Amino acid sequence: MKRIDIYYGGEHYSVGGRRLEDLRAEVEAGLQAGTYWLEVNDGEGEMRRALLLLSPGVALAVVPVPDEDPAPPPDGEWSDGLPQVTG
Repeated sequence: MKRIDIYYGGEHYSVGGRRLEDLRAEVEAGLQAGTYWLEVNDGEGEMRRALLLLSPGVALAVVPVPDEDPAPPPDGEWSDGLPQVTG
């Protein structure tokens, strides 16, 4: 995984060098305690450390970004969703 994008309070942050499962477990354990400060990266290019206060009811989206783009679809005929008629 290249990185994990975090969306919080309408802003975009990221986490690098972590496994998705580990990050989810950290967030869940922190929320079980009531509130939790999650360390993330802020900014593009020059990263800055940021701390997000997590608490029940606060919207947080965690989006894994893969290392590579998925392979393009194989060559072939495109379908409009209807059965292909041959012959």
